[in-house]
Amino acid sequence: MANPELALTTVARFPEHYFLENLAVRSDGSVLVTALRHKELWCVTETGPVLVCTFGHLVTGIAEIGPDVFIVNLSDAYTTHESHLARVDLTGWTPGAPVSPEIVFTFDDRARGLNGSCLLGPGVLLVADCFAGFIWRVDLAEGAARIWLAHETMEMNPASDVPPPPQPGVNGVRYGARSGYLWYTSTAQQVFMRVPVDPTTLDPAGAPELVATIDNADDFCIDEDAGFAYLTRHRANTVDLVPLAPRNGEPRHLAGDPFDPALAGPSSAAWGRGRGDRGRVVYVITDGGTTAPPDGIVREAALLRAELRH
Repeated sequence: MANPELALTTVARFPEHYFLENLAVRSDGSVLVTALRHKELWCVTETGPVLVCTFGHLVTGIAEIGPDVFIVNLSDAYTTHESHLARVDLTGWTPGAPVSPEIVFTFDDRARGLNGSCLLGPGVLLVADCFAGFIWRVDLAEGAARIWLAHETMEMNPASDVPPPPQPGVNGVRYGARSGYLWYTSTAQQVFMRVPVDPTTLDPAGAPELVATIDNADDFCIDEDAGFAYLTRHRANTVDLVPLAPRNGEPRHLAGDPFDPALAGPSSAAWGRGRGDRGRVVYVITDGGTTAPPDGIVREAALLRAELRH
C-alpha cells in the first residue's frame, strides 16, 4: 500500500493552554471535545464551539453508550485521584441549552487516573487507568466495576526523565468488534498492544500481544477494513500510521514531519460519521503544545479535520 497523506483543515480553535483531551463525533456530525484542565465539555458545531457543561473534576475520556448518550471520565489524577463516571444525555439537545451531567459511578481508592475509554458491548465500558496501570471494566447497568486486565505494559514509569506532567501508562483503548481485539497504547512503556476478547463474556481471551513499538503514543482510531491504526503522538507532534497486525511494519508519519504548527500536541483521533467518512475522514484534537511546547511556544488548541488521500 502506498503511503497515504493527511490533508489537515482547522475546524475550530481554542485558547492557548487549553488541553483538549478526548473527543466523540456525534451522529449529526458535531464533535464533543473534553477540556482536561478546564473541566469542560464542548460541542463543536458548524457555527463553532459551544460549551455544553462544566464538571468539578478533571475531564478525560468520553464514549457514546447509546444514541446521543455519553459517559465522560472524571479523574483528579494529579491530586486526590478521586474518579467518577458522568452520564451526559444530549437526546434532543439544542446547542446552548443547559445540560445536567449525572454521576453514575464512583470508583474506589484503587483508581489513580482515568484516561481513555471505549464501549466493549451493550452497557459494558472499558476505562484505562493510566497511573494505576490497568484497565477497568464497568458494567453500567449493575453499577459495578472490576479490573478487566492488568499487565506490565500498562504501567506508568515514575522514574521517567520526561518533564512533568508524568507520562501515563495505558492511555488510549479501542475495541474492534469485527476482529475481536482490544487495542491499547501505553505511553510510558512506548508500546501499541492488542488483547483478544471473548465474545460471550467480554473478558480477555488471551495475553496482551505487542503490535508495535512507538514512543509518545496517546489515543488513536482504528480501521479494521484497511488494517491500520492512526495514532496521535502527543509530545512528538505527529499522527502515525501503524498496521494492526503484530510486527507487520514500522510506524509511519502521516502528518507533522516536518513540524506543522497546526498539529502541536495531538491528543486523540476519531472517525467522522458522515457517509463514507470511516477510513477517509478523521478528526484530531490538539493541546497546542500545552504539555510540551514545540520550540518553547504554546499555540492555540484546535480541532482538526484530516482527510486521508491515497
